[in-house]
Amino acid sequence: MPERDWMAAQFEEHRPRLRAVAHRMLGSLGEADDALQDAWLRIDRADTSGVENPGGWLTTVVARVCLNLLRAREGRREEELAADRIPAAAARAVDPEEEALLADSVGLALLIVLDTLAPAERLAFVLHDMFQVPFDEIATMIDKTPATTRQLASRARRRVKGAPAPTGDASRRHRVVHAYLAATRGGDFDALLALLHPDVVLHADRAVVPTPEPVLVRGARPVAEGAMASLGRARSAALVLVDGEAGMAMLEEGRLRVLLRFAFDGDLIREIDVVAEPERLRKVQVAVAEG
Repeated sequence: MPERDWMAAQFEEHRPRLRAVAHRMLGSLGEADDALQDAWLRIDRADTSGVENPGGWLTTVVARVCLNLLRAREGRREEELAADRIPAAAARAVDPEEEALLADSVGLALLIVLDTLAPAERLAFVLHDMFQVPFDEIATMIDKTPATTRQLASRARRRVKGAPAPTGDASRRHRVVHAYLAATRGGDFDALLALLHPDVVLHADRAVVPTPEPVLVRGARPVAEGAMASLGRARSAALVLVDGEAGMAMLEEGRLRVLLRFAFDGDLIREIDVVAEPERLRKVQVAVAEG
């Protein structure tokens, strides 16, 4: 078999794993497919006569493409968020149901937290912890020593792990936020209303809508009506820890776009802070919520 045909066959054989790697690296199915297309163009031009482990070699090529995309994303993240622009990837014909199923199989909260990691940390964690790639192989991709690469993965692991399941008051707040997310996703207005204090106040910064000035909404019914209006965003939301407390985060096209913080009066939500401004998002510690 000609070398090019052999490598094309290997690429197709390993495509499911390569797509999974790209999806976990980028958080978006559309961008993952673009990364595979870019990787194939590079592979097709490369001399593959000396490749002895095609699966490992292909994984390396795809990972490097994803790393470049993540680094480019870091540079334009603030510009996209500040202008409230929909990324070009949003225009791709991606099956929303497939995207949702794949995100759910990985864990939407995990993808949200992964987006808060530096590109090299994300690469080290994803390849080692999720795909068992040795540290010495990962190290060559990011021009680091294996020891430094191990440290990057360990640092990412601590962020991803979050905290033990909450107890006491924290556990009750955790359940209330979970119920808030379920009611918002399900469009259950009455259930949502029952979770809100009558005098609840919602603050949303200028990047959420966007608007020239921050948004302030008072009262259970207006706040619940606003939550119902954001049903589409709620479908891409997950329960996470926000600075150690139960909160919500929303992922769009593989990127963390919105965070919700909550304050309580007993078992009722008394205040909601909706964060979307890039500078504020960067200052918040997000972790996977267990339990």
